[in-house]
Amino acid sequence: MTTEPKSLQEAVVYFSNPNNCIDYLANRRWPDGRVICPTCNSDKVKFNADRRIWQCSSHHSKRQFSIKVGTIMEDSAIPLDKWLMAMWMVTNCKNGISSYEIAKDVKVTQKSAWFMLHRIRLAMQDETSGNKLSGHVEVDETFIGGKARNMHLDKRERRITGTGGKDKTIVFGALERGGKIRTAVISDRKRAALQVEVKKHVEAGSALYSDALQSYDGLAQEYAHKVIDHAEKYVDGQVHTNGLENFWSLLKRGISGTYVSVEPFHLFRYLDEQMFRYNNRGNQENKVTDSDRFDMIVRKIIGKRLTFAGLTGKLCETPAF
Repeated sequence: MTTEPKSLQEAVVYFSNPNNCIDYLANRRWPDGRVICPTCNSDKVKFNADRRIWQCSSHHSKRQFSIKVGTIMEDSAIPLDKWLMAMWMVTNCKNGISSYEIAKDVKVTQKSAWFMLHRIRLAMQDETSGNKLSGHVEVDETFIGGKARNMHLDKRERRITGTGGKDKTIVFGALERGGKIRTAVISDRKRAALQVEVKKHVEAGSALYSDALQSYDGLAQEYAHKVIDHAEKYVDGQVHTNGLENFWSLLKRGISGTYVSVEPFHLFRYLDEQMFRYNNRGNQENKVTDSDRFDMIVRKIIGKRLTFAGLTGKLCETPAF
């Protein structure tokens, strides 16, 4: 196969050739064909086809680098084809894919797959999050954590309160109808915390829709704020938060069904993953294929790095993943 893959089956065949892996990555990293040394930014480099590495002949003539250097794959002993297949799967599985599935499908250990997935999630972070949402925007918050029926009786009273929030992680969300979503882990549902997030993510003057939580009171000074009281009804014309509720359902299905348990320390990474897929889902006017999403993530792996110590908070020697 000489043409680039359009499906998972084609990707498996295409990336089984190491040269195809390098060519695909190099074309995205250096689209003008001018390979740049990641250390000194010189283009005085020569490719060693036998070893599949480049050698820089600028200020450090002995400097050699592979396509992995300067990407999320740096210092990884895992072959490129396994990395690329993992990227394809995680970007295109609607509810995500667990480290156990990745380990089984690409033939790595579960621990290696877990580390790979978190590095891929780093690439999924939205660099456009500074661009505020506008138009018609829904805002809401949800709780992420264990279900009471799955807990021992001695833990239920401590962990589950009437609002479902004690010992759970609170996530804020803002959804531009027909557009993108933004999420953030927040400390509480008080006015200060929620309104800071609203103003951070939503353009002033936008039509804003929320539930009747009092923490949203006062936003009408900067937004066309409409409230839906869920104790009475869920939809009143355009006033609803159903789009965001659908995203919460998708997020929770992924966490409970795919990952089973997510530590609060890592939750923001899973939010990045789900937001990436949602924000690049496409629609009838703007079709986005599996290969399109894969191409997007490959272009985002450059200039990012996550070490094992940085991921776990353990200052130990990084395993040879």
